[in-house]
Amino acid sequence: MTRKSRSIRSRMARSTATHISVKGLSLTEDILGHLNLGDMAFLELMGRRPSAKESVIFNAVLVTLVEHGLTPMAIVSRLTYLGAPESLQSAVAAGLCGMGTTFAGTAEGAARMLHEGVSEAVDADLREVACRIVAAFKARKAAVPGIGHHLHKPVDPRASRLFAIAEEQGYRGRYVALMEEVSLEAERVYGKPLPVNATGAIGALCCEMRIPWQIARGISVMGRAVGLVGHLVEEQVEPIAAEIWLRAEEEASAEPMP
Repeated sequence: MTRKSRSIRSRMARSTATHISVKGLSLTEDILGHLNLGDMAFLELMGRRPSAKESVIFNAVLVTLVEHGLTPMAIVSRLTYLGAPESLQSAVAAGLCGMGTTFAGTAEGAARMLHEGVSEAVDADLREVACRIVAAFKARKAAVPGIGHHLHKPVDPRASRLFAIAEEQGYRGRYVALMEEVSLEAERVYGKPLPVNATGAIGALCCEMRIPWQIARGISVMGRAVGLVGHLVEEQVEPIAAEIWLRAEEEASAEPMP
């Protein structure tokens, strides 16, 4: 089939003059007034409405990374808004660009690690699998995704709460168990507290709900986008970006400010 003769298809949505269909559901009759934002996100990603238990877990996952104070992403958003107050969306986008292997984006790496680990460990002891995972990361001098936090130790309360919610809903399975074993093994190998962090818990719960690991970072993006808009709302009312800029310039300069 040539490029020009190939059909362009999308099953996301279809609109007519009187009807809007999203993933086979009527936006006005089946979705509006029936699905909350988290359930709508689940529908977009998975092509179906979540079960009641999945809804509880997925919404908790989305909420977890909405807010964490003046993180680098929030600071970048505020500074971008200072320079371009006419483009709130650009400020949010600038902050989201900082979501990677250091901040918030490690849910993807954790989910992939767990997915591959459990797939290889059909009959194996999860403790043995965790030992192999940590050894592999250590050998290539790479950080193990989903564990450790500069502030939350010896326990990240967000991870503990997410795992408790998962247990309440019957979704605390082998992926959660492996994530906890990885944390314990990493603490033994590196000799310091390396608790399961929020993104590690999110990666584990994505796997428990059979959400592809490739989507995990996108879920973090959804939650953090809400938080960044919140920071910009505060910046409009109680601006601090200019102070951050001027103080950084003053303290970084070798010459005293006049």
